[in-house]
Amino acid sequence: MSEEITQKKIRVAVVFGGRSSEHAISCVTAGSVMAAIDASRYEVLPIGIARDGRWVLPPADARLAISDGRLPEVDGTGSALALPFDPDAPGLMVVEPGEVPRALGGVDVVLPLLHGPYGEDGTIQGLLELAGVRYVGAGVLASAASMDKGYMKLIWQACGLPVGPYVMITDREWRLERDRKLDEVKQLGRPVFVKPARAGSSMGITKVTRDEDLAAAIEEARTHDPKVIVEAGVEGVEVECGVLQGVADGPTEASVPAEIVMLGEHDFYDFETKYLDGTSRLEIPARLPQDVVDDLRATAIRAFETLDCEGLARVDFFVTPDRRLILNEINTMPGFTPTSAFPQMWAATGVPYGELVDRLIQTALARPLGLR
Repeated sequence: MSEEITQKKIRVAVVFGGRSSEHAISCVTAGSVMAAIDASRYEVLPIGIARDGRWVLPPADARLAISDGRLPEVDGTGSALALPFDPDAPGLMVVEPGEVPRALGGVDVVLPLLHGPYGEDGTIQGLLELAGVRYVGAGVLASAASMDKGYMKLIWQACGLPVGPYVMITDREWRLERDRKLDEVKQLGRPVFVKPARAGSSMGITKVTRDEDLAAAIEEARTHDPKVIVEAGVEGVEVECGVLQGVADGPTEASVPAEIVMLGEHDFYDFETKYLDGTSRLEIPARLPQDVVDDLRATAIRAFETLDCEGLARVDFFVTPDRRLILNEINTMPGFTPTSAFPQMWAATGVPYGELVDRLIQTALARPLGLR
């Protein structure tokens, strides 16, 4: 009788939490993804990053879901971790006070489920490149450019893609040239949306309809990021589209789009509307004519490829009453709970949640290390 050969499971490190204001949403995303990963094929290693930047093995009973309006977090308890920079022997070390560091073993691929700065902006991607570890999602440049709404729009504009009017305000400009920048913003008309340049989940965004409220809105955005973008309001429907890197060098793919439908009194799609009070829903597929849908999906792919993205992204649009498309932004690590737009759009396109997670891991494993 021949011996049964047991195939070694692929070891996946799921990294979540982080130092950005989107810490809690990252935890929720991680909880959903880890529940969906096929345990017969993958060994999952959860790794939390606390708000102060500490890497830890979180407790087994860590809560990774929004419960009664309470947001989850990595509180820093658990075994501390270190990542050695040895591309020939990538792995993790457990570092406990008063004890000799012990090896936790290597990982085959990292799922960096981090949103916002210090995770989605090229920082952890650079760390993993240095360590010689494969990971899911966009590389360093694509992550950094996509996270910074100003550079994202500059690149799209240079490639002939449609974006709305906007004004960037750097920290230095706000401190030394405030009046000039306020005059620039006033040329955008009203309303405008004041946003941190490098944040997500609608953190720090203010809709401004009066000139006298501009400075306060910019100061609020600066509590999240010293660099601020002010965008002219666009009349139209908000629509999102998921994008995936093609399989085995195949063409990039776009999902059916989703339309954001507001149900409550909120002026725009803010954090509470997205995650807490249930005053919005997704209409999938979006209620758009087929020619507009076709154009939107093709434009989403162009937006993804223009920024040299890999793995996955969610591209957000406005569709105006005269059916013009305006690109709003791109998210290289979108929310990934079962109720998030990205997995829902792909489920409607024929790729269910578990299969979607598997595809992302397999795409990352197939990507070579080093420059590409």
